Amino acid sequence: MRVVMFYHSLVSDWNHGNAHFLRGVATELRQRGHEVRVYEPKNGWSYENLLREKRVDALRRFKEVYPGLSGIPYELHQLDLDQALSGADLVIVHEWNDHELVQRVGEHRKSKGNYRLLFHDTHHRSVTDTKAMDAYDLSGFDGVLAYGGKIREIYLQNGWAERVWIWHEAADVRVFKPVEAAQKSGDVVWIGNWGDDERSEEIREFLVEPVRRLGLKATVYGVRYPKHALKLLQEAGISYGGWLPNFEVPNVFSRFRLTVHIPRRPYVTALPGIPTIRPFEALACGIPLISAPWDDCDELFSPDDDFIFADSGEQMQRQMRLLLDDPARAGRLASHGRGTILARHTCGHRIDELLQICSELGLNA
Repeated sequence: MRVVMFYHSLVSDWNHGNAHFLRGVATELRQRGHEVRVYEPKNGWSYENLLREKRVDALRRFKEVYPGLSGIPYELHQLDLDQALSGADLVIVHEWNDHELVQRVGEHRKSKGNYRLLFHDTHHRSVTDTKAMDAYDLSGFDGVLAYGGKIREIYLQNGWAERVWIWHEAADVRVFKPVEAAQKSGDVVWIGNWGDDERSEEIREFLVEPVRRLGLKATVYGVRYPKHALKLLQEAGISYGGWLPNFEVPNVFSRFRLTVHIPRRPYVTALPGIPTIRPFEALACGIPLISAPWDDCDELFSPDDDFIFADSGEQMQRQMRLLLDDPARAGRLASHGRGTILARHTCGHRIDELLQICSELGLNA
């Protein structure tokens, strides 16, 4: 097939968690013999912030880690859809796109397109910003890829689409895998952005306070940390590493004895079943994981075997101590979690699911 994708960025992952899955999907499609073109806005928000970090080395490393992958930058007012979509069999438009682009691609599909057109939703805006989501014109789309069962329900209930498939994110295990023989330099690492106070109290409860009380050596990586958040980390003795290019995550995980997952509040209170990409990354890399609460109603994992839930800060503290004191148990947890990823949650599994959806739409791939 010739697959055309419109995403915020393939090249930059600055505050852009979808980049991991996008890169893995594009790589998997290409390795199966499909042609993939990814369009991204020229000088988009994530890319501009990457440049502000003065991390040109990240662009170089991207090319090393993902040989052959590159985004096609465009300016919306100059975008020639006839040219961009020429010969396309499948087109996927991500929800982190301008409403005008979504409308124009939908109109092109209705008037000229022989291709199948899907909308890909990987965000909580379906419950936190319904006005913005309702403004998308999906009348020209063949359906929606939703990264959780609850989001699928919302689309159907609101009449935003008639056909919606669940398409969870997954790990790119070509890149996200254990790094052997790495020397441990710390106890706990957390990789995540502060992000608009959607989990500020949870970060304090499930990370900062347990680490402070146990006197552990910990490091946090991420962006958009305000001064008061940095002060909070400093007072707890937690190092702050700033932005971490996504493909460097396996190397960082390898240097620590465990990690934690702290979901944003909308995923806990309104969108059960959606863990976001972070647990997939951690389990694929073979690091023991303790998670703050979220409802695995889509039955992605086996809690207590793949990772451990901690329902409170006190439980998080106890579980950290138990895992750090019992390396054998920590090793079993990490091994089982990675096994679950390899068995069910790789980008290869998601491409199998995507090709089945294409078949349902009459597209033989």
